[in-house]
Amino acid sequence: MATGPASKAKSKEADAIMPNLASVRRLEAVGFRAWPAASIQYDGSWQIRLTAGHPSKRLNSVNPLDPSDHLDIENRVERAARRFGAYDRPLVFRQSPLAPPQLEAFLDARGWRRFDETIVMAGAIADLDIDGGMDHLPMRDIGRYVDASIAVHGRDTALKAGLTEVLSSIRPPSGLFVIEDGLSGPVSTALCVHDNDMAGLFELATRADKRRGGYGRDVVRAALRWARHRGAEKAWLQVESHNPAAIGLYAALGFQEVYRYAYRQKPGHG
Repeated sequence: MATGPASKAKSKEADAIMPNLASVRRLEAVGFRAWPAASIQYDGSWQIRLTAGHPSKRLNSVNPLDPSDHLDIENRVERAARRFGAYDRPLVFRQSPLAPPQLEAFLDARGWRRFDETIVMAGAIADLDIDGGMDHLPMRDIGRYVDASIAVHGRDTALKAGLTEVLSSIRPPSGLFVIEDGLSGPVSTALCVHDNDMAGLFELATRADKRRGGYGRDVVRAALRWARHRGAEKAWLQVESHNPAAIGLYAALGFQEVYRYAYRQKPGHG
C-alpha cells in the first residue's frame, strides 16, 4: 500500500511521541547505576528505591519498568506506601515511558499531581561540539567536590553527608569536575559517570551569579572529553523541562531529546 505525505508526517509525529523503549530501558539502567539508592526492592517490575541519607526523588521513588506489568495496582501502591512510611518518606512514583498506562490512569483518577517533568537527552560523542574551551582534570577528593557542588547549587550544607554517601557508592568510574574562579571559588560543577560505552552527566550546575558566562558549556565539554578519552561513545544527561536556558545549551552542543519522565505524588503531599 502506498504511503502518502500525510501518513508519513503522522508516522514521524508518532515516533516523536513514542520513544524507542529499548533505548529508554538502557538509559534507565545506566541511570540507576550512576545514581545508586541505598535500598532497592522489587514488586514485580516496579523498582522501589529508598535512601535514608538523601532526599533526591530519584533515590526515593517507585520506578515502574514494564508497560505490561499492571496487575493489582491498588494493593501494590498501598504496599509501596508502607515501605516509604517506614523511611518517613512521602510516596513518589517516577513515571517514564516504561510505566504502564493503567498505572497512569489509576493515579489520574485519584488526583495525584504530576510535577518536575524531566527531559533525557543524548548524543553520539563524536557528533557533539565538545572540543572548545579549557581542559579541566577531574578532582579525586569527594569531600572537596561535595562542598563545591553544594555551594554552586545553593543547597543546605546538611546534605553533605548524604551526597558524599551517594557519590562514594557509585561503582562505574566517575569524574568529578569543578571550574573555579580564583577570587570567588567554585562556579560550575559536573559529575561524569563512565559506564561501558555510555557517559552520563549529573550534578550539572553553574552558580547563579556566574550564569551565561560559558562556564556550564566548559564543564560539560571538559567532562565529555575525559569520557571520550576513556572510550565512551555516547553521552546522556537529564534536564528539567522548565529550564530553557540549559536545554538550549545542551541542544547547541548536539544533544537531542530521547524521552521524558515526571513524578507523581498524592494530593496534599509535597
